[in-house]
Amino acid sequence: MDTIQRSTSSRAVVSLPVALLHARERRITVEEYHAMGEAGIFSEDDRIELIDGHLVAMPPIGPAHSHSVNDLADLFNQRLYSFDRPPARVSVQNPIHLSEYGEPQPDLVLYDPDVPRDRHIQPGDTFLVVEVAESSVEYDRDVKSELYGRAGIPEYWVVDLVRETVVGFRRPEGEGYAERIRYSRGDELTVMTPHDLEPLPVADVLGAQ
Repeated sequence: MDTIQRSTSSRAVVSLPVALLHARERRITVEEYHAMGEAGIFSEDDRIELIDGHLVAMPPIGPAHSHSVNDLADLFNQRLYSFDRPPARVSVQNPIHLSEYGEPQPDLVLYDPDVPRDRHIQPGDTFLVVEVAESSVEYDRDVKSELYGRAGIPEYWVVDLVRETVVGFRRPEGEGYAERIRYSRGDELTVMTPHDLEPLPVADVLGAQ
């Protein structure tokens, strides 16, 4: 089958069938994205997310990234399940429906436990989004911060495994966030909501050296 290559950013190139040339002329909606998946255009092994109407190939997950995401999920769950009724749930590498044209799959989402089971998580359900980054630091920090801020996600963290820092974004405003703070080992991170969640040591968020 003939294909074209569509470059959506310096990070990703997605090969699409010629039948999808219309995607070069207009953005793809979430509904069309799901229809493409149901039609078998993507294989089960494809790691693709919909970013602002464009198909973006996600890089392969390396061991450090994988273990860091699992450790971070464990860290949040330990805090959450100390409550009689956890005030939030943790979603790992699952879709979040941002808009008509956006459905990324962030590494971790802290969200309202009462989300209906017949739809994906949406911005209004979300307390925190976290991306763990090795090779994609600039993309996650610059491109995705605008994406999440524009959607009204209240708080966003980029866990930079290379520089051993966490960049925290708060107060969504316009095309991004009004507040951006860099944290390093020795600091603590406080999640804005739920308010009674204990602070997390940045050393624990980054994991073992």
